[in-house]
Amino acid sequence: MPKSKRVSVVALTQTDKKGREGKEKLIEEIQKSVDQYSYIWLFSVKDMRNTFLKEVRNDFKTSRFFMGKNRVMAKALGTTPEEEYKPELSKLAEQLNKEVGLLFTNKTPEEVKNYFEEFRQPDYARSGVVASQTIVVDEGAVKRGVDPMPHNMEPLLRSLGMPTLLRNGIVSLSAPYTICKVGDTLSTNQAHLLKLFYHQLAEFRIQPICCYHNGEITNVSEQ
Repeated sequence: MPKSKRVSVVALTQTDKKGREGKEKLIEEIQKSVDQYSYIWLFSVKDMRNTFLKEVRNDFKTSRFFMGKNRVMAKALGTTPEEEYKPELSKLAEQLNKEVGLLFTNKTPEEVKNYFEEFRQPDYARSGVVASQTIVVDEGAVKRGVDPMPHNMEPLLRSLGMPTLLRNGIVSLSAPYTICKVGDTLSTNQAHLLKLFYHQLAEFRIQPICCYHNGEITNVSEQ
């Protein structure tokens, strides 16, 4: 009986080695950053967008950002007082959960806090996001902004659940239509409609949580 081509043997030693080397390199880079920079910031990200994160990284060219692989980052810092790379870093490590990251920098705390307070970028909300506003489209001729909705968009609007119709070539509604209400968890269709009507309900921003400096951790609210 011929051997199935769908069956393949994977050398686990090779994949484990590659993964181990990647983790070891990340640990080494983080510990090197601990030695190189004066401040370590723990931050969270709201409405993550890679494009905006790249912009932030560009503004902090002389600093280092680490995101993802929280368990590996925690190991680099040390998860217990006995293992911590420097005093009190285990307290920082225990907060590495969910969508957070580390910023290593020599910028002063005032510079960092002021930058992140000002850096906010609006964007279109994705499905699964909780709506922060109620958005209603008025009855009559459908507009997005000040311009009429193009007539060739009418089939798409209907496919997304909006009961539109064409009246003399004009996309219209016979009654007001609510795209979303405050507190709604947006569906794919709702997110698509919000984008079509130019409603940006998401906002990318980085929120500093605490700062490590010379063996002490200070919460942002305490600074």
